[in-house]
Amino acid sequence: MPVGTLGTVKGVDVDRLRETGAQMVLGNTYHLALRPGEEVVARLGGLHQFMGWDGPILTDSGGFQVFSLAERAKVTEHGVTFRSHIDGSEVQFTPERSIAIQEALGSDVAMQFDHVVALPAGTDAIRDATYRSLRWAERGRAAATRSRQAQFGIVQGGLDPALRRESAAELVKLDFPGYAVGGLSVGEPPEEMYAILDETTPALPADRPRYLMGVGRPEDLVQGIARGIDLFDCVMPTRNGRNALVFTDAGPLRLRNLVHERDAGPLEAGCPCPACQRSRGYLRHLFQAREMLGPILASIHNLTYYQRLMAEARSAIEADAFGEFRERKLRGWQSSPSDIARGA
Repeated sequence: MPVGTLGTVKGVDVDRLRETGAQMVLGNTYHLALRPGEEVVARLGGLHQFMGWDGPILTDSGGFQVFSLAERAKVTEHGVTFRSHIDGSEVQFTPERSIAIQEALGSDVAMQFDHVVALPAGTDAIRDATYRSLRWAERGRAAATRSRQAQFGIVQGGLDPALRRESAAELVKLDFPGYAVGGLSVGEPPEEMYAILDETTPALPADRPRYLMGVGRPEDLVQGIARGIDLFDCVMPTRNGRNALVFTDAGPLRLRNLVHERDAGPLEAGCPCPACQRSRGYLRHLFQAREMLGPILASIHNLTYYQRLMAEARSAIEADAFGEFRERKLRGWQSSPSDIARGA
């Protein structure tokens, strides 16, 4: 799911977004509640009409901001008090308030409000956040009033396999229409994330969507699919695109590098995106000249690449050839985790 935090995927209008192959997008409850406000979005027809997107929309609950804005947030059993990053005013979020905002926004999938902590963290802090998230899940489930909005529960538990399994088991008792694995890609090595997925996804119903939040690199997507994950979101395609890094089957390309100055070839042969109808040399020129078209085209390419990767994975699964597909892709990618910024 491309990330449209504020009702837009940065630099990409909805028509271009559809052309990438995207089927579903993500918005953010905290940010939209602050600006323009859920009442404004509701008055203008809800988030679909507001942003002009006629496909499914998932809204994050604001729980990630408990992590990303930790220095501005105070957590209690009741909820979280933030200091707005816009004007410093006090903003209160509770499980009930988060669901009410998401219902006003009119998203198709609402996420429970959860407590996300950075990793590594102490055992007590992780256990407290996990059990608090379970209590908040029950409160959020009870607060829902829209029958046509699916609400997903979020598994927490840090890097503790037993705590992850316990969190999953308790959430399954609440019979959510879908489940997410949260609290990963927040500082831990990729191998530790994969190990937690090995423990977590088998504890979730196979007939419900399983969503890995805020992930990630192409490698992480393929490894997540191998472990039973169905849905992903991440800002990486657009954030890296805006910074002149593009993804290919041979690994990432840094378009500002001098080697691309006289390169007449496309970013990737066979890619149908508009960026690949130009040369690498031209795209490099756009970034060197600080032309806004450069970040736009690179973002579109990266989004197209991610959607093509997902489509290829679906085809490989249908052909019972996913294992070979995974090995081929992993061999082709030459980047190391330090080459590309991870994160939600």
